[in-house]
This record gives sequence, structure tokens and C-alpha cells, in this order.
Amino acid sequence: MALSESDLITRFFRNCGAQRRDVVLGVGDDAALTECPPGMQLAATTDTLVAGVHFPHPTPPAAIGHRALAVNLSDLAAMGARPAWALLALTLPEAGESWLTEFAAGFGALARAHEVALIGGDTTQGPLTVSVQLLGHVPRGRALTRAGGRAGQLVYVSGTPGDAAAGLALEQGRLGAPPQAAPYLRERFLMPTPRVALGERLRDYACACIDVSDGLLGDAGKLAAASGVGLEMYYAALPVSRALVEAVGANAARELALTGGDDYELLFTVEPARAAELERALPQEQWNYRQIGVLRAAAGVVLTRDGTVMDFSHSGYQHFS
Repeated sequence: MALSESDLITRFFRNCGAQRRDVVLGVGDDAALTECPPGMQLAATTDTLVAGVHFPHPTPPAAIGHRALAVNLSDLAAMGARPAWALLALTLPEAGESWLTEFAAGFGALARAHEVALIGGDTTQGPLTVSVQLLGHVPRGRALTRAGGRAGQLVYVSGTPGDAAAGLALEQGRLGAPPQAAPYLRERFLMPTPRVALGERLRDYACACIDVSDGLLGDAGKLAAASGVGLEMYYAALPVSRALVEAVGANAARELALTGGDDYELLFTVEPARAAELERALPQEQWNYRQIGVLRAAAGVVLTRDGTVMDFSHSGYQHFS
């Protein structure tokens, strides 16, 4: 028997996510009611994933649920905000119970891990599309933005960009990889790890921050432009994983690190005088980040190798390009 919209919501999503005391009224009414802590500003973001555009059609439902929330968590991480409440709009070709069970499990596990309550949303029939609005909070006046950069600040990135692009290529059959590397790369695409804890800690040290979702080079350019400065990135300093190098080679690995999307890492800037303090408080080997460049007065983003500017024009993923 086909599930009604009401049955679908009750069965799969009424208790999907964390239980929070600040949710006054959650799933099941016309709108949700929440309490924002005193002294906090509300942070809000929305992302939409479309089958065949943001993930291949045979992607496991649990991974789709995980990614739908993860991409939004990454946005709040870049603001230094703490996530709290999510709304989910789900468009389905059909209400398959097995698919919904797996999707809700993937979404719910990540929501509970970050203490996010699912407080509402919508379900409709149509081509598979998942939209999530995520709300959180950040101490008043302390949110990180893209516009805080100044010439001379050091530029850091978390994680190893490029892995997710290789994972997507594996999922699509466009890339082969050694058996010891393929599972790791696939996992980096299917189940990305948003750097929420790092984002919150960076409020004390970072001047500007952006999440790396459309390619490191392109997103670095967005931060620099918002700050009214330029950026020099060091080719040799780009962090790449062993699995990525094993799959594509060292040079192609760095190209993917620069241009590949879906990494959901953080790119951030720090004043040189505070770099040592940052690295003492947040040891690099524990928090997995690395300096890759510096902001400069001249506009634009340049990539240098041994002091020489490289010719590299690909800037990352663009919708409607």
C-alpha cells in the first residue's frame, strides 16, 4: 500500500535527528517554534541536491541523506556557528519504504552526531531532489565571514582537497584506483565530514573563512574578492592524500586539489602574529589543517611554484556556466 504524505512524515522523519530542549514545537504543525539562546545571532543556510547533478543516480540513499545535511553543516562551520535545527524538503519519484528507511538513517545519524533537530519540511512527488535549510547560532558579533581578510594574513586549508572529486569519478566509472585507495576516496565523496568543531574553535583565531565546496582555487578567489585583496597559493604546500596520489599521480592529485568540488573543508586566514598561538591551541596534526598561501594587496589569485607564477586558469565548479 502506498504511503500518504502524513504517514511518510510520521514514520520516517518525526523522530529523525536529535531531541533538543530548545524546540518548542517541531514536526507536524504548520511551522516550527524554537528558542534562540540569549546573546546569540541566528545563522541560516540552504542547499539543494539534485539527482544527476550533485550525485549520480545510483548513489546509496544513506549517503544522499548524509550529504544533504553535511553540505549545510559545512556552511555553518565556515561561519563559526553551532548547528541546531534543520528543515527538510524532499521530492521523490515514489515513496519507497526501503529507500526512505536508508535515507532517514543517513540523515538522522549525522543530525544526532551534531545535535541537530529536524523540526519540519515538506514532501512532494517529482524528480529526486533534496533541499535542507539549516539553522544555528553564533555569539553576537563573532561570526566568521569571507570579508575579514587583509593583505599579509596567512591562508590555511583543512583536510586534503581533491579526494571527493576522485571519489565522484570512481562512482561514475570515469576513474580507476588501486584497491587500497578506492574505498577511502569513495567515502570522501559519499560521506563528507563537515568541520563543525574546527569552525567553532576558529572564531578565536581566524579573520576570514569559507567552506571549500566548488573547488579550492575558485573558493579561495571568492574569499579574496570579498575581502578586497588577492591571494598567493603555494603549489608545493597543497595537501593531498596518499590515496589520491596512488589513484591519479602527484601532479594530477594537486590539480584535483585545486579544482575538484565537494570537499567541504575550510579555507581560513590568520594574522601572522597569531599563527603560533593557533597552532599551539589547535595542533595541526590533530585538527588536520595546513598553511597553503598568503593574502596579498594585488587583486586576483595566483599559484606559485618555487617563486614562479604558474599558468593555471580553472577556477572550480559553476552552476549555469
